[in-house]
Amino acid sequence: MFQDISVDELRELQKEKPIAIVDVRSPSEFAESNIPGSVNIPIFTDEERAEIGTVYKQISPDAAKEKGLEIVSAKLPNFIREFSKLPEEEKIVYCWRGGMRSKTSATLIDLMGINSKRLIGGIRGYREWVVEKLEELATDFKPKALVINGYTGSGKTKILNELQDEGYPVLDLEGMANHRGSVFGMIGKKPHNQKVFDLMLVERSLQIKKSPYVLLEAESKRVGRATIPDFLLNLKEEGYHIFVDLPMEERVLNILEDYRPWEFPNDCMAAFQRIKKRIHTPIATQIEKDLESGDYHSAVKLLLEYYYDPRYHYTAEQISEDRSKVLHVKNVEEATQLIKEFITEKMSKSPTKS
Repeated sequence: MFQDISVDELRELQKEKPIAIVDVRSPSEFAESNIPGSVNIPIFTDEERAEIGTVYKQISPDAAKEKGLEIVSAKLPNFIREFSKLPEEEKIVYCWRGGMRSKTSATLIDLMGINSKRLIGGIRGYREWVVEKLEELATDFKPKALVINGYTGSGKTKILNELQDEGYPVLDLEGMANHRGSVFGMIGKKPHNQKVFDLMLVERSLQIKKSPYVLLEAESKRVGRATIPDFLLNLKEEGYHIFVDLPMEERVLNILEDYRPWEFPNDCMAAFQRIKKRIHTPIATQIEKDLESGDYHSAVKLLLEYYYDPRYHYTAEQISEDRSKVLHVKNVEEATQLIKEFITEKMSKSPTKS
């Protein structure tokens, strides 16, 4: 018979050996929020779940159970086969609240000789654990913050990704939000909701909370659909700020490489329309013409000069000189190297491995 496992026990088990975490909810539920690293093997499709719900409401709970059993029976061989494909010896299954779907799934695969456990409370219980950890981090997360600033297109995210790949303690907030933090920030992306952001933030923060410092970008309160918790905003405000100053041409090229606007012309135009009134009319007219003609180099350059740079300049002036340093560099690679040297000299003798 399968065993039940708590969130804390799950995390300890993950440290000991590779395990497969399986979400048996419907695909749309999985897309809305899931445990990091989990895979989706749904016991019901979205349509089947809706059908069972209708039977439950219009007929009876017993009739809904019978309908569910009928559906599961027909797809049982394939369901077991999907679990068997997972390379990990032990499987942890969960549903919304640790109810019938995960119990049924764990029972079925256990009967087939597949080692399994069921997560107590399901994704709802995991969410409660996340909220609890966020409250703890509000008082326990004490690393010094090294905040990467720079005009739009300065490659801040690229720098942070490179540093994180090398083992530095980075909080990539834009990556967690799956949004670039501007009106154009959702282009080519599907922004994460608050639940997904919080899950990723807690996981990463717990990994690096003992580090003497943490690297992050100078974000505002909201990044896409996610709100950054106050303890991180306070950490940012009290931290040391490094301003990356790249030549305009390099910034334009960075933006074109990152956003690839020619692949999303309609999205780019729609985003521009939201800020058009904030730009001097002749310039706004020219940007619109450039977007329509596909001259994205010109459009990006004008947006930087007449919209983003003036807004950013005001924000940069609020940081005192004794808590900031400006790096005048030719490219992102040079900036990354200088930041590493600054960390070695001022923040830590070596990066904290994650």
